[in-house]
Amino acid sequence: MVTSSSHPRPDQVARVTSEAAELLEVLWGRASTAPVSASQIRVLFILEHNDGINLRMLADALGSTPPSTSRLCDRLEAVGFVERRAGAASRRELCLGLSRRGRSFLVDLRARRERALGSVLEQMPDAKRTALLEGLEAFCVAAATQIHEGDATGAWSA
Repeated sequence: MVTSSSHPRPDQVARVTSEAAELLEVLWGRASTAPVSASQIRVLFILEHNDGINLRMLADALGSTPPSTSRLCDRLEAVGFVERRAGAASRRELCLGLSRRGRSFLVDLRARRERALGSVLEQMPDAKRTALLEGLEAFCVAAATQIHEGDATGAWSA
């Protein structure tokens, strides 16, 4: 890890951020009792912020194909997390959205993840936690700006 430089290069920060993301995946995996896969969770996050999008737009946001995305949605609909409804403009077009159960699942998932992270963050000194918070807030702003500029749907995922 890079800690000695007062002005780290973006590639140094990217390397440490990547390592942190991998560790987050491990922590979140331990915190998850999810009946859904990581890809399905990504669908839920996108639908949370883009209620009523169609299958093609969801597939584009995922970087996937409509048939693969449809199968993901089939499984999420089977567990009651996603609803399909007729579009307002055309009854032939289906719109996707989270069900009440899907929204509840995301609330619970986030709470479990935050508890897992909290136990790690408690081990950090206050000043480092403050610096991490400030850095992550700036990262979120920069990442959201880049994502929204490059993505016509405005979709994002976790």
